[in-house]
Amino acid sequence: MPKPDLAPRRPVPVPQRPHIDLAALVNRAAKALIFAVFGNRAVSAVVRRRGLTWGASRFVAGETLDAALEVARRLNAAGHPITVQFLGEHVTQREEAEAAVQVYLQVVEALARERIDGYISIKPSQMGLGIAESLCLANLERVLRAAGEAGIFVRLEMEESAFTEATLRIFRTLRPRYPGLGVVLQAYLYRSEDDLLALIPLQPNIRICKGAYFEPPEVAFPSKADVDRNFVTLVERVLAGGGVVAVATHDDRIIDHVIRHTQANHIPPDRFEFQMLYGIRPALQQQVRERGYGMRIYIPFGAHWYRYFVRRLAERPANIFFLLRNLLRR
Repeated sequence: MPKPDLAPRRPVPVPQRPHIDLAALVNRAAKALIFAVFGNRAVSAVVRRRGLTWGASRFVAGETLDAALEVARRLNAAGHPITVQFLGEHVTQREEAEAAVQVYLQVVEALARERIDGYISIKPSQMGLGIAESLCLANLERVLRAAGEAGIFVRLEMEESAFTEATLRIFRTLRPRYPGLGVVLQAYLYRSEDDLLALIPLQPNIRICKGAYFEPPEVAFPSKADVDRNFVTLVERVLAGGGVVAVATHDDRIIDHVIRHTQANHIPPDRFEFQMLYGIRPALQQQVRERGYGMRIYIPFGAHWYRYFVRRLAERPANIFFLLRNLLRR
């Protein structure tokens, strides 16, 4: 008869339930619902026709360059530098890209003529990235040459994750020839920390934002807490690497953390600034400026404001109640 095995047994592990971030699930579901509803043709048609009077003008300066300049002058007078973006993205025709180039050349000329303290932000897909990378490069160079002659900085925007690699490739190509070019990294993308480490040798000027596009959990952090942690990590890595960082957030806690970090590490104020969107938390914008820190306001304008507006609603679903309140007043 075989002897009984008296060796101590390892306890059988009890399967653990996976942690469910309920807040992240609810937030993701709300975003998906907003994009679905406002992607509906009928809803889109109504909001495009009436949206500026219903509340979109809270977030968009207007449809014309003159409207954007009026807002820029007012914000400059209040002590805020600005960045101007001509709204539009994912052009499919070369003529559309050329039209966007011409508008940006007008913006550069107007900012220089009126001595506005500000720069411009450009989406690569608006310059033709979806048509051909070479077209986007050529169009960006035309704007960069004009901006360089006028002493105006240019920020290359970051769009959906499908464009991230090409956008960074374009930035790395142009940055050595145009030192007045900056780029954006999105904290919700898993890849952003590695992208930043690859850019650090250029000592770049980088805007860190959370990210406003609807991305799958395979490429982006679903949890707000994880996005916030990555945001702070990216900001601190830019500063540690000798770069200049634009901290694009409306989150009080992140702002306070960055201020404490820069004070503790004796980082001079010309190495960082805060940025917020036009129309969002203006009281906080003023408070940060009054504390002695740079607070740049992002001013979008143009007829193609709808997608931008929907992203603002998706970022903070409470904004929908603002829209509905204005609608019910009519």
